[in-house]
Amino acid sequence: MSRAEEKIGTRRVEVLGVAVDPLTRDGLCARVAELARKDRERPATVLNVNAHALNLVRREEGLRRALAEADVVFADGFGVVLAARLAGGRLPGRITYADWAWDLARLAEAEGLSVFLLGARPGVAERAAGRLLGACPKLRVAGTHHGYFDRRPESRENREVLERIREAAPDLLLVGLGMPAQEDWISRNRDRIEARVALSCGAAFDYVSGELRRGPVFLRENGFEWLARLLIDPGRLWRRYLLGNPVFLARALGAAVRARTRGKRSA
Repeated sequence: MSRAEEKIGTRRVEVLGVAVDPLTRDGLCARVAELARKDRERPATVLNVNAHALNLVRREEGLRRALAEADVVFADGFGVVLAARLAGGRLPGRITYADWAWDLARLAEAEGLSVFLLGARPGVAERAAGRLLGACPKLRVAGTHHGYFDRRPESRENREVLERIREAAPDLLLVGLGMPAQEDWISRNRDRIEARVALSCGAAFDYVSGELRRGPVFLRENGFEWLARLLIDPGRLWRRYLLGNPVFLARALGAAVRARTRGKRSA
């Protein structure tokens, strides 16, 4: 356990109705390694939440259920850390896949864990795997597949994807289908996924492959990576950030007021 985790503790922190694990990047790697060593009837799930996810759970029952059943839920966004702090909780910081994917690859290489990359546009997962192999030459890539397939549980294409994963039998299955589609896919197919750990990873393959560029460091390190993403891809993300962020902030402030009111009543 890192010093940051010792100081903050290991109990999950509730953020707008979702329990979030107070993990650092190293701590998250340790948890994934621990889960990957265990024999289970179905894979462990490691999911992430950001402000967008915490807005979605209000109307997406499947996402809410998947997060409640997950073995690990970590904060992938400064907004989650801020909301926790406003309500009196503490998280060590955000963990974004654009950075942590490389940590995960190094962990898998060191531990001899195989990985399967599922998601993104055709060719992107393969390029992401190639770049990870460039940094981690001994990494065991069990397979890749794009995310443009019929995801209905009993569709032919879905069965074929599950069969490819079964044949590859990866230790780690990274699913980058976007939110909430990736959580829904993992949840619906969890009993048929032949992997030790299934992780939702959003746009990780786009970042790792170089398809998506990141904003300036000073924005990323000061809680404004969302602004950089908005400037890079306004057509797709304007609703999420320009409408979603004010809603999220209002909800976070409301939760903070309620938490302080409860605290005063119990004092």
